[in-house]
Amino acid sequence: MITDTFDNKSEEIIKVCRSDSAIKVDACILTFSHVILKYVLETFQCKKIGDLYSSNGANPVYVFEYENRCFAVYMSCVGAPACVADIEDTLSIINTDKYVVFGGSGCLNKDIARGKVMVPTEAYRDEGTSYHYVPASDYITIKNADVVAKFMETVGLPFVKGKTWTTDAVHRETSANFEKHKADGCISVEMECAAIQAMCDYRELNAYFFFTCGDLLDAPKWDARMKKNQVKHTQHDSEHFDIALELARYIVE
Repeated sequence: MITDTFDNKSEEIIKVCRSDSAIKVDACILTFSHVILKYVLETFQCKKIGDLYSSNGANPVYVFEYENRCFAVYMSCVGAPACVADIEDTLSIINTDKYVVFGGSGCLNKDIARGKVMVPTEAYRDEGTSYHYVPASDYITIKNADVVAKFMETVGLPFVKGKTWTTDAVHRETSANFEKHKADGCISVEMECAAIQAMCDYRELNAYFFFTCGDLLDAPKWDARMKKNQVKHTQHDSEHFDIALELARYIVE
């Protein structure tokens, strides 16, 4: 059973490489949006320092300076297994224990507006990756939720806190499961949060999450809540990178 998967007694076969030559950075920001990555490359003086490799090809990792701090940035693969593996692979390229993670999520509450910033407090583990890093449980606590919430309050950004539902199967978000998780207090659904937190707990890293509220499940019919080619108030909105960057600066100062 997947709930029996966690094993901290025997050695890993493919080990995570932590390199002595890894470049020291204050924090790493990862985005899931190619649009936002393009914005970053056009806005900041970025230097490529390495690649994350998979059969899909090479995924570059960059560094840039901002307010006398050094930050890394890259575009993560979507979905828990690849996203977690990417973070682990960065450990051979950069030296940091701080990762700012932001992206779009589905909304489970119709009263939360499109584009609203959401800060997850717990993640329901409806994926497989997290069970390899921490013992089985329904939820995993998002350890730095209060830090992110405090940042949002400090800079005056409106946000909402709540549980999130992390799933592996975007096309199997059934109405019954939606009702179950909404009743349990989940306000969002996404594909990585629980797994990233579990891996960070195991690897002694810190993750700082916020989501952009997107499509709506809390409706008689699924509602994308966006116009064709819309960028503003979506996961591709560059203003959300600006939030992530200020959050990165906040957690290192």
